Amino acid sequence: MISEDEIRKNAFAMPFTSPAYPVGPYRFINREFLIITYRTDPEALAKVVPAPLEVRDPIVKFEFIRMPDSTGFGDYTESGQVIPVVYNGEPGAYVHSMYLDCEPPIVGGRELWGFPKKLANPRVIVEKETLIGDLHFGPVRVATATMGYKHKSLDEAAVMASLKLPNYLLKIIPHVDGSPRICELVRYHMTDIVFKGAWTGPASLELMHHALAPVAQLPVLEVLSGTHILSDLTLDLGTVVHDYLA
Repeated sequence: MISEDEIRKNAFAMPFTSPAYPVGPYRFINREFLIITYRTDPEALAKVVPAPLEVRDPIVKFEFIRMPDSTGFGDYTESGQVIPVVYNGEPGAYVHSMYLDCEPPIVGGRELWGFPKKLANPRVIVEKETLIGDLHFGPVRVATATMGYKHKSLDEAAVMASLKLPNYLLKIIPHVDGSPRICELVRYHMTDIVFKGAWTGPASLELMHHALAPVAQLPVLEVLSGTHILSDLTLDLGTVVHDYLA
């Protein structure tokens, strides 16, 4: 039998005898972002951002992220909505939704940090002169982003500052009776960032309604910018900044 000491020493993920992902932190090589920043309905935004985070402007970033080389997670793509917020007077970003196409980062993201990940089919591709991001949930298309490919270079310092901002997650782990056993606000950072280029260009974003992928609940009122970033970085493990059950 496996001893209790062995379980306490070696348990970090499930299944115990064959964990779905390795111990972190996790390094990403040639991580590629397509980010469409848009203005949305402030009342809709207020319904999805948890206190004690604060929203100053009704802004959302819809991100498509291509990850061809990541430690333990392999080759995958994800997309989702990230909301600029303020915590204790410091700017950051709250990760509201994520949709991706690979099991280990779904499981690891949810268990470790509390990333709100669901299985779906996002893509980031270049079609002639256009950078395209699209998201299908099952057979249904729920998001399409387009951007002119590398029309204008962006300032490295400004892009690096945005990548170094703290990010926040609402981590929920249920008890065996279905009640919340863990309910925390988690903060994490991306570190050891290697800037490989960033560009902007004309951009558009279309969101469609879906009962189980409700990205359109934060409607696009005005597209503000499109950003394309290529970098290497490390996704560090997180810290708990607020315990809702304390």
